[in-house]
Amino acid sequence: MKEKIQEILKEALQALMHEGAIPAHDIGSLGLSVPANREFGDFASNAAMVLASRAKRKPRDIAAVIKERLETLTDVFERIDIAGPGFINLVVSPGMWVSVLGEVLQAGSAFGTSSFGAGLKVQVEFVSANPTGPLHVGHGRGAAVGDTLARILKAAGYDVQSEYYINDVGNQMNMLGLSVLSRYRELLGAETSFPENGYKGSYIGDIAGALKDARGSELMDMDEAEAVAACRHYAANAILEGIREDLELFNVRFHNWFSESALYEDDKVEEMLAYLKSIDLSYEENDALWFRTTRFGDEKDRVLRKQDGSLTYFAPDIAYHKDKLDRGFGKVIDIWGADHHGYVPRMRAAIEGLGAPKEAFHALLIQLVSLVRNGQPVQMSTRSGEFVTLREIIDEVGKDVCRYFFMMRKSDAQLVFDLDLAKKKSDENPVYYIQYAHARICSILRNAREQGLSPDAPDCDLSRLGSGDDLEMIKSLASYPDVVVSCAADLEPHRIAYYVLELATAFHRFYNRNRVISDDRGLTLARLTLISAVKQVLANALDLMGISAPESM
Repeated sequence: MKEKIQEILKEALQALMHEGAIPAHDIGSLGLSVPANREFGDFASNAAMVLASRAKRKPRDIAAVIKERLETLTDVFERIDIAGPGFINLVVSPGMWVSVLGEVLQAGSAFGTSSFGAGLKVQVEFVSANPTGPLHVGHGRGAAVGDTLARILKAAGYDVQSEYYINDVGNQMNMLGLSVLSRYRELLGAETSFPENGYKGSYIGDIAGALKDARGSELMDMDEAEAVAACRHYAANAILEGIREDLELFNVRFHNWFSESALYEDDKVEEMLAYLKSIDLSYEENDALWFRTTRFGDEKDRVLRKQDGSLTYFAPDIAYHKDKLDRGFGKVIDIWGADHHGYVPRMRAAIEGLGAPKEAFHALLIQLVSLVRNGQPVQMSTRSGEFVTLREIIDEVGKDVCRYFFMMRKSDAQLVFDLDLAKKKSDENPVYYIQYAHARICSILRNAREQGLSPDAPDCDLSRLGSGDDLEMIKSLASYPDVVVSCAADLEPHRIAYYVLELATAFHRFYNRNRVISDDRGLTLARLTLISAVKQVLANALDLMGISAPESM
């Protein structure tokens, strides 16, 4: 609806500018908003106030000219008011609102999709946990946010690819191999000392046991380096397979899995270093190799290769992002933990150094999840082994609840995941409340069919819905496409969680105040159409979050 009104306003302004009635101006900068107080109308425009200074006229005089043109141009508006210093408040006619129902039902699962993204190729990289242990609840939040964002971007018309970056190179992988080798030797009765910073979770023992079953005592005859490599390879594959299974259970499927080791195997890190040197963006100083990130706003230049000849984490990360750009992505979105906050400026600098605009890169930071069970916080630490896995939480509260709870807050805000609330089958639990709205509508529609009532009936008169609670319900539905676009434009997927809860709340309120099936056949048929549209939008919004829309509960 907002898009339609913007087009009408744009048409009126262009005509007035062409006639010289108002000064020429960039139409795109003339805003249209939804007033916080609906008493001021359905939409409000500041066009007159923006144009007044250029025209050297009072904003209210400009507003009067615009109002007159809108009234002659269209009958979409029931009322147009000029308020305050020159705001133009627009009240859309009931008939225009009611027409939204036909759009919802005709589009079905496609309602809310748009061409906003214009097919721009976008990559969303998320989770990307080191294959050193099972996914924990923190990873779960990143998975829910990333997958929901990818779904939203696709709905908004972007060409989206989701990717998991497998960090299978570095000290943490060697420590994984040492940890498994130590447990493997213990199982075979050998005296061994567990590495001080090793991974202590019970899963390490499980992997060691599986390795012993697969290869017997074969590794006992290997030298240390060879045995560690064998354990590292076996453990990484086993853990990664578990990660894939957990994500599949969580309704998260990646288009691509990219291995860090492939960067080295394909010489992409060295190629990147050579490229930076060729364009004078790297230099040597104090026996180290540096990237001139200060040229692009970073607070200091960053080391690529240390004095001992080893690469920093930054070097392969640049090579990886260069590979993303080389694959044709116009925008790359990385979803990182909040502890990577300081890493954002240098990566943005790297993106610019690689020749892309800084807007081509965006990092979405995910704050920590505090897990609470029986009112007590649960501590999590991968190396101590005292952590709760994502799989355990899914098994305890279900995938749908898990995904919604991870989306209940903006990603950069800390989240308290209350397991007691998550398991409640009551209105206190937002997931139950939302899904029950969908199931309740399905029940009403089944009851109506049993009585021979259908919203497709030829005598269904939707004009009966042009006021009161019916109209407010329709307005809630009409805002859905705008919510999807705003989520995509601002990269704030949590808004869809807010919206679907507000829509469910609006429906429950509507149901408690109004009878859907009544002795008034005309009104009954119209309201069956209305709730059919509510059902569709609830399902569409839940699908963007990877959550099911049950037909019974």
